Amino acid sequence: MRLTGISGTKAGPLLRTSITVRKAGDEHEQVPGFCEIDLVLHCGPTLKGEFARTLTVTDVHTGWTENIALKNGAHRWVLEAMPIIEARLPFRLTGIDSDNGGEFINEALIGWAGERDLFFTRSRPYHSNDNAHVEQKNGDVVRRHAFHYRYDTPTELRLLNELYALVRVRLNLFTATTKAIGYRVNRNGKNVRVYDQPRTPYQRVIDSGVLTAEKATELARMFDAVNPADLTRDIIAIQTRLIHLAAAKTAAISAGTSRAKPGEARTHLSRAS
Repeated sequence: MRLTGISGTKAGPLLRTSITVRKAGDEHEQVPGFCEIDLVLHCGPTLKGEFARTLTVTDVHTGWTENIALKNGAHRWVLEAMPIIEARLPFRLTGIDSDNGGEFINEALIGWAGERDLFFTRSRPYHSNDNAHVEQKNGDVVRRHAFHYRYDTPTELRLLNELYALVRVRLNLFTATTKAIGYRVNRNGKNVRVYDQPRTPYQRVIDSGVLTAEKATELARMFDAVNPADLTRDIIAIQTRLIHLAAAKTAAISAGTSRAKPGEARTHLSRAS
């Protein structure tokens, strides 16, 4: 079977009822700043042991996306990563929306958000469409660039963050995407999505009018200085190193998992998403 991602979300029930629920279909944000956040596991075929995670943060209005690799799933790493992400965003962070995992639903992160007067909302359990913007980036950005291998060493963690430093530039400055802006009725009477014209997150941020003069100048200089072809070659070089480090290891773990007892195998497969 082809290796797929595994969900490791464990609910944080004690604080969950105190956080506003945000559902799919709620009105879209009209300015940058409100972001969806999620964790992607780099566990390979099993959740056993310690392994890296990727924190993905996606702005709902512009699609601007930041990623940072974390040592493991302890909420302390999420708490340390969020100020770094906040500093990288070209606009002010105004709110965050997460799933119900304990790495997000905890007093430390809620306190951090409260100190900055950020909106903090959560999705409904088992409704991934509530976090559709970041869930899409988990596949299009994280799995596309970092694959499904198991990363559990300091070297692999460092390479992941070097990779994301390059990916963020190509994704946000040079990768155009469309955005759903409503529905229309087709000739068969069915409601279908309507999308706007393709634009990069950088263009959407510029069009929003929220950038300071200093930040606009900084992004323009970055855009002019980057050669997309060189950027892609550097990304491929890091990906090649990650494959060299993790592919055989992941295959060996996968082979061992497939030889597990039938009940154990079913347990692992049931967690696949």
